[in-house]
Amino acid sequence: MARALLESLRPEQWVKNLLVFAALVFALKAGEAPAVINAVIAFLLFCSASSGVYLLNDIFDREHDRKHPLKRDRPIASGAVPVGLAASVSAALVVLALGCGTILGIPFALAVLAYVVIQVSYSMGLKRLVIIDVLCVAFGFVLRAAAGALAIDAMISPWLLICSLSLALLLALGKRRHEVVLLELSAREHRASLTQYSPYFLDQMIGVMTSTTVVSYALYTLSQDTAGKFGTHYMVITLPFVIYGVFRYLYLVHQKHEGGNPTKMFLTDWAILINTALWLLTSAWIVYR
Repeated sequence: MARALLESLRPEQWVKNLLVFAALVFALKAGEAPAVINAVIAFLLFCSASSGVYLLNDIFDREHDRKHPLKRDRPIASGAVPVGLAASVSAALVVLALGCGTILGIPFALAVLAYVVIQVSYSMGLKRLVIIDVLCVAFGFVLRAAAGALAIDAMISPWLLICSLSLALLLALGKRRHEVVLLELSAREHRASLTQYSPYFLDQMIGVMTSTTVVSYALYTLSQDTAGKFGTHYMVITLPFVIYGVFRYLYLVHQKHEGGNPTKMFLTDWAILINTALWLLTSAWIVYR
């Protein structure tokens, strides 16, 4: 049961919370020990909050998950973890995140609270509303990025929010497309909103967000504010890594029929891993050289 409970916390999804470190790197505070400590605390608290939300989501979805060819093996849906235990652990994790969040300041705690409220609302009903469902998922990424800046008392860059939102929407739409294609006629049994989507409709939105993601990042690298902050225009040389990463993701979604679990994809696809590592190393060299 302990192993099943740990699986329900979805530790592999904690990689999403690495987004809280974005402000630390691009606010030029990676060399300041207090800022690094605060960023690590923020990361751990978001891991606690997100795991609590995942448990709650699995509790609400357990009946529908049992009809899903992949999700039916989740511990709560399969009965490996009792609902009462899952609810207790969920509440404890969320309270821990909110309570300890005040250590980093009230604004950070409010960002965590906003994340929890949006995700709980998503689990309780917003996931049934077409388009609203993917926006809720995307806002979770934006709040992670904003909370990372609040934790280290850095200015929240509009570019950070725009790029986070556009990339998160692209990933969320790719996940929806995978679900629609995988479930086909049984989509209504799993989630009513899936019947409001079609592969064509999702492809249109994916096309829009692909362009938005690449263009917004390109504008960020070419911005005079970015050049003035880092003292160089070299950030533009990181653009090819972003373009390749986006195209690789689209390849996996459309040609390999993946995308149901973007986090797993980013952790197991070597091309994406290498590309991400090269982007990080290049960006760090430009920012701190």
